[in-house]
Amino acid sequence: MGKYFGTDGFRGEANIDLTVEHAYKVGRFLGWYFGKDHKASIVIGKDTRRSSYMFEYALASGLTASGADACLLHVTTTPSVSYVVRTENFDCGIMISASHNPYYDNGIKVINGQGQKLESEIEEQIENYIDQEEPKVPFAIGKDIGRTIDFSAGRNRYIGHLISIPTRSFKNIRVGLDCSNGSSFSIAKSVFDAVGAKTYVISNNPDGTNINKDCGSTHIEALQQFVRDNQLDVGFAYDGDADRCIAVDEKGEVVDGDMIMFICGKYLKEQGRLDQNTIVTTIMSNLGLYKACDREGIRYEKTAVGDRHVCENMMANGYSLGGEQSGHIIFSKHASTGDGILTSLMVMEVILEKKTSLHTLAKEITIYPQCLKNVKVADKKAAKENSAVKKAIAEVKQSLGGEGRILVRESGTEPVIRVMVEAAEDALCETCVDQVIEVMRQENLIISD
Repeated sequence: MGKYFGTDGFRGEANIDLTVEHAYKVGRFLGWYFGKDHKASIVIGKDTRRSSYMFEYALASGLTASGADACLLHVTTTPSVSYVVRTENFDCGIMISASHNPYYDNGIKVINGQGQKLESEIEEQIENYIDQEEPKVPFAIGKDIGRTIDFSAGRNRYIGHLISIPTRSFKNIRVGLDCSNGSSFSIAKSVFDAVGAKTYVISNNPDGTNINKDCGSTHIEALQQFVRDNQLDVGFAYDGDADRCIAVDEKGEVVDGDMIMFICGKYLKEQGRLDQNTIVTTIMSNLGLYKACDREGIRYEKTAVGDRHVCENMMANGYSLGGEQSGHIIFSKHASTGDGILTSLMVMEVILEKKTSLHTLAKEITIYPQCLKNVKVADKKAAKENSAVKKAIAEVKQSLGGEGRILVRESGTEPVIRVMVEAAEDALCETCVDQVIEVMRQENLIISD
């Protein structure tokens, strides 16, 4: 993780940690870097945060000042930017979003020409450029100055791509969608309506400050209640930029990313479409997923947390399915990044082809209780490497044996340590997590907000 760029781009509170000057410089560098031997063309998308408009113009100013053309998708999803970049031959793409974070945060995600996260070495060069007192990137002059171009047609082609994926009509299926007051509000319902579903939508009225607020994939209880109240067959919740999807079955019970990977993985294996019979997970995936995969004879690999690492593993080894518990799911046949709307379509394929309910499909995997707490610290590395903390972690690990696990890791986007325990009972999980956090407190590693 660099000075500015973490596991999911350059993220922080708008105009405090991430400023318009930062955005302008990112645009200046990218326009110059990709335009060394031709006129660069770079596509920009944004979510519904109030600050996204500000950053869009700052980035476009930097790009055009360096001679690149900036093509604007306007409000759209992260996976749509990825799709457009790789299918329309753009040099790279930029998504302005802080994903599931509150509205006052924002982020800049740069996507390479293959529709994947930008290479770390280029991110490092951007950081070096940002910190230069006298940046050495020339301004374009005369006819070499770039243009801004409306490119809403690219978003429409992405919608067409999604509509083309289902092989069966969703006719008479009652589907609930929680758009998180985010960028899926203008896309998801159109897709489900087009393939015949009876679509019911909540949290699809963004006002610039309500993105992810008590809704979406990180506040799934809103969709659970909506599905129950309206007796829907299934529900899907997205995050602010719609690269995540969490499902809700007809009983209003949550089906998270691990469960979705198992349901889709087993189905693809039965269809002979699970390449190398392998699912790519992260170290945060639930123990229950691995036990279910073992039972079904499905192999799995574990990467560091972050869909970047999942994607890199998948592309390097030719795997077709991977993802995270949080709902970042990658189906490499159709996309090169996590795509929440695509994920919901793939879950619908399993439901329709197997002629059963999501609740029945989900019963085949037993998820272990899990407790995850975030601890704000001054120095993430020092907190994790503290000898007393390491001793506490070892004691918890020994007490759990083979029927549970503990994972302590640094956040890639926030100044926090994440302490997670899985065990047979909720109370045991929390006790073990608190045991480690208490040691951190005694060692004066924790800071208050």
